Amino acid sequence: MNITLFGATGRVGSEILKLALRDGHHVTALVRPPSKLPTHNNLSILTGDIRDKELVSKAIENADAVMSAIGTDKTTTLTDAIPSIIEAMKTGNVERIITIGTAGILQSRTNPDVYRFQSTESKRRLTFAAEEHAKVYEQLKRTDLEWTIICPTYLPDGEATGQWRTERNFLPENGVEITVGDTALCAYNELLDPQFIGTRVGLAY
Repeated sequence: MNITLFGATGRVGSEILKLALRDGHHVTALVRPPSKLPTHNNLSILTGDIRDKELVSKAIENADAVMSAIGTDKTTTLTDAIPSIIEAMKTGNVERIITIGTAGILQSRTNPDVYRFQSTESKRRLTFAAEEHAKVYEQLKRTDLEWTIICPTYLPDGEATGQWRTERNFLPENGVEITVGDTALCAYNELLDPQFIGTRVGLAY
């Protein structure tokens, strides 16, 4: 499979990259610091800014699927990039995209009409990252792409166990955390065996 991966140098993205290369897939990664990526025969690296429409289009050429683990890092990089990604996918007839979001953009159990980050359910006082991810969700929802947003709760470093709980559009009850390794594995498994097309996926232990 030809996979285009955005955010390949981040915590979750780098783990997705390892999984894909381990299994013999070809990965094209668009990154700013290529020195953070391994040298591998199945890895094609494009150097530049993900907000560059031409580079995004080039990265998605010949892709079978797109995966995005772009972080927010107190910038609008994520929301600046997603329109270009959507446009390039439509132009290139690429239908499948899996992104890493946040549990803040799942629906609140106490008030299902709002996102978790807008309710008392969320303990985070800073909502910038969730607001950015919500904009991505709202844009993907308006497309006819085969999209899935993996929405992990608190995300400590840690290896994959292969054991987790998922729920469509809500965080699994009493879900407290999920490791980086399991978040990457969940997203990668969804690529290989789609179970959640057109929905957000709450992810926790």
